[in-house]
Amino acid sequence: MILRWDAPDAATLRRALADLPHPASRLRSTNFRDVYFDTSDGDLRTRGARCRLRFTAGGARSLTLWQPDGTHIEERVREVDAVAALNGTSPPAIRLRALLDPTRLVTWIERDVDRTCRTLRLPLIAVPLCDVVVDGIVLRRGEVVATLTELSVHPRPWGQGAAGRVARALEAAVPLRPAGNDPLQRALRALDAVEAEGIGRELRGEREVALVAVEHGRVGLCRSGAELRLPVHRGSGEAACRAALRELLGSGEGQLRLLGVVPRSGDRVPLEVWTARRLHRHSSNGETLQWFTPADLVARVGSPMLRDPGTLAALTVAARSPLVPEWSGAPFGDVTEADDAQAPDAIAHDSRVTLTELRVATLPDQAKDPARLAPEQYLNAELSWLEFNARVLELAEDSRTPLAARLRFLSIFSTNLDQFVMTQIGALKQLVAVGRNVAAADDGGLKPQATLDAFAVRLGPLLARQYRTFRTLAPALSIVRWADLADDERTQLRARCADEILPFVSPKALTRAPGHPFPVVGDRRLALLVALRDQPGAGPLHYAIVELSPELPRFIAVSPDGNQIATEDLVRANLDLLYPGRVISSAHAFRLTRSGDLQLDEATTANFLQAIEEELVRRQSRPVLRIEFESGTPQALQDLLQRELRFEESERESTLSAADVYVSDGAVDLGGLREIAAAASLPDYPAFVPAQRFESQRSVAEQLDQRDVLVHHPHDSFPGSFERFIIEAAEDPSVQAIKLTLYRPGGPSTIANALRGAALAGKDVSVVVELKARFDEARNIAWARSLERDGIHVVTGLVSLKTHAKLALIVRRTADGRVHRHAHVGSGNYNPDTALAYTDVGLFTADPRITADVHALFNELTGSSHAPRPQLRHLLVAPTTLLQRLLALIERETEQARAGRPAHIRAKLNALSDSTVIQALYRASQAGVAVDLVVRGICTLRPGVPGLSERIRVVSILGRFLEHARIYHFGHGGEEEYYIGSADWRPRNLRRRVEVVAPVFDPTARRTLDRILTQELNTPTAWLLRPDGGYDRLQG
Repeated sequence: MILRWDAPDAATLRRALADLPHPASRLRSTNFRDVYFDTSDGDLRTRGARCRLRFTAGGARSLTLWQPDGTHIEERVREVDAVAALNGTSPPAIRLRALLDPTRLVTWIERDVDRTCRTLRLPLIAVPLCDVVVDGIVLRRGEVVATLTELSVHPRPWGQGAAGRVARALEAAVPLRPAGNDPLQRALRALDAVEAEGIGRELRGEREVALVAVEHGRVGLCRSGAELRLPVHRGSGEAACRAALRELLGSGEGQLRLLGVVPRSGDRVPLEVWTARRLHRHSSNGETLQWFTPADLVARVGSPMLRDPGTLAALTVAARSPLVPEWSGAPFGDVTEADDAQAPDAIAHDSRVTLTELRVATLPDQAKDPARLAPEQYLNAELSWLEFNARVLELAEDSRTPLAARLRFLSIFSTNLDQFVMTQIGALKQLVAVGRNVAAADDGGLKPQATLDAFAVRLGPLLARQYRTFRTLAPALSIVRWADLADDERTQLRARCADEILPFVSPKALTRAPGHPFPVVGDRRLALLVALRDQPGAGPLHYAIVELSPELPRFIAVSPDGNQIATEDLVRANLDLLYPGRVISSAHAFRLTRSGDLQLDEATTANFLQAIEEELVRRQSRPVLRIEFESGTPQALQDLLQRELRFEESERESTLSAADVYVSDGAVDLGGLREIAAAASLPDYPAFVPAQRFESQRSVAEQLDQRDVLVHHPHDSFPGSFERFIIEAAEDPSVQAIKLTLYRPGGPSTIANALRGAALAGKDVSVVVELKARFDEARNIAWARSLERDGIHVVTGLVSLKTHAKLALIVRRTADGRVHRHAHVGSGNYNPDTALAYTDVGLFTADPRITADVHALFNELTGSSHAPRPQLRHLLVAPTTLLQRLLALIERETEQARAGRPAHIRAKLNALSDSTVIQALYRASQAGVAVDLVVRGICTLRPGVPGLSERIRVVSILGRFLEHARIYHFGHGGEEEYYIGSADWRPRNLRRRVEVVAPVFDPTARRTLDRILTQELNTPTAWLLRPDGGYDRLQG
């Protein structure tokens, strides 16, 4: 029988382990993680059942189901993630499906255990008698977190007596309290107690105060190791703040102002946020605050050094408050203090720490074990994306970038942000709204609300930089305002506005009068909030919304000399044409961003294409996530629109808050600058002529029969390679079949015409069109309908999976009756427009090792609605084989390094965020493998951390072209292997999409891939990822 006790703390127990009375083994440490699942309404608990998935330090996973009759089934599972394991083929998973649908299950309780143990043995013969175990346990249920420390003695055969003696000795040495043997019941009691305490504190009116202490443009934070946080103390009001100051500085003197209150969240009581200035220090009190400029801090908010939830919530309030201009003002810098304030020199030198020293990551030993999945090992994905968009903005700020390109980068910054808000920010807000504000260990340990707070704090300064850059460039753009126009220009434009613009404008009364429903403003559509009266100077104000059609251009030409006027400025000046006889009091531009998610039940939808079409219509009325106002919009009008939007969402709880409202430092929506950037008169990058990789005298097929051809777009011609490949196949009488995947094909193209011609010629043409390609759904639906009308067999995706693979197959029947195949495997979309702007790689081959696998995979894609499971020899296919094979390749390099042989991993990716792959890379680094990665965007791996990842180097390249290629390279002891394909190392690519990665056998092609990786890893203008998640430009 196992004996268990609750104990005061793990440190005391571990000391007791060192003094055990019998000969004992050395201390051993391990860890594991238990995740208990149930439905949101507790269906399993109601039935007397439980479901647990355990993740061990060694990477093993076991699924256990306790059944209503008291029996249980436990089995190790091969599936890597929880969703796959719960829906897998193991005996517990099969039995679970007899109880309920596993898709209804959500995470209920998480139990993270750090275990230390020793085995007591008999003297001389060393027979094990019992194991003494100390468990440090962290419990999570939603936002509630509890901790436990447990001591247990596990008797071995013949060791009952020894176990009893050890138990009595421990009870005498350490204050212990007997505990039950059901870990789940103990977890529930601990979590309930913590939750009850939090509710009790709220009912008692308990609060905390957070101090934003400011001196000479610097903010004071407390430092604990490499982490920073604002001073937070129990209490409420000015008295609590002064008590906190006395504790910190030895004096309670200072100027205090209340900035706002952060509501209760989880087990955190309401938090009052105060600013403190004109502080005084008692000479005998040691300095306890470290002082940093906001400019230094803002880019690190949410990073491992600055991620305390209370601090992030308080900084969100401070960043939006006019009382803290250091955060909310456009330029960060020193502010003038009162004459009697302490001079900057009086701040102790050691308190004015730069963030450079804190960027050197130091982790405790237990956090260096990759199997632990410790939050300290990971960066936050959303903030990593924000860093990527900041690098885009940096290109726009760079005076060496041509003017047209600078405008494109400003536009890309805006459109990137739009899509991110619609997807990731919307998803985070939904998690908070439904009470799932839970931190993920492999996402930097930030809860969704903390991520939203950090995002809001960091975004403001980026937007300020964007508008400063736009104002710098504006004089060269010939953008004029209505007030600057001559009378004859106004007359001509007014006529054009009446004939060409106003027919595409929708005025909508902002009223709740009968017959006038609330005006729904479309997603990302520019609109004017208009205040008007019926008579000059008399009568009440009425309000209306004037919505501009997205079909209208963003700017209107004024004159042949190139002057342009913003469309909203032109409409605003001519609103009297819409409201004759009324008096226009004011009109201010705004824009809404709505949730971009499509709510589809793929398993039960009868007509998938039609269901997506209907969802696209509903997308225009999805919940509002962000409001942008142009500068100068009165606060009263801002408040009016926010109230009306909350009324629009009366049937659901609105997630709109003050943090979702942005007042632009100028015009709304700089995404429209792409129109001006397209002007031929603006300086741009020099033109270049792409290379032709195929000879013009011979067919592509003939050349592929002799050798493989690797292309690198846009340096190599897309029309001269892939388009030619398809056109020649469509026109070749020996071609029997053409098969193709399309993810983002763009508009009408040569490829579509070729496929249409092939179908008319009687060839078997099959196309997999992915309808769920986000924000390209409507365009892809048009492709699917058009291809079907032309007699082409169209597959519109698989259930619960996106087909992201880039594949093409041509099947020929030769004169002697043999079947001959040619294939293309690539990283980029078959889109002639993006082929000019994205760097991608593609492999053309007739190698039967590749073409046979491609053919087998197409048979699966067109012959089944579920995940493909072909028996392939060489292609790596997600979600079935790619992840397992990738981990095996990394492990092979790890074993090479452990054996003392050279080992090297290189990869070029769009993003890296899969925790299982990152754990494998950490193990490789610890074993001595050199890991060099080119990751354009999101990267949650922390490189350069001593003891964890110091042999991993990550660079990011942004510039003229969007880096889109995926290339993997493994040293393999000199027998090098190269792969190309469509998959990034993210959970969605490895687990929820159909992706294809192919080996490259051709020596010439491999040398090309080696050259690409070598050049990009040594690009002098690349950005280097630091351990704290920030990026440094290698050369300016």
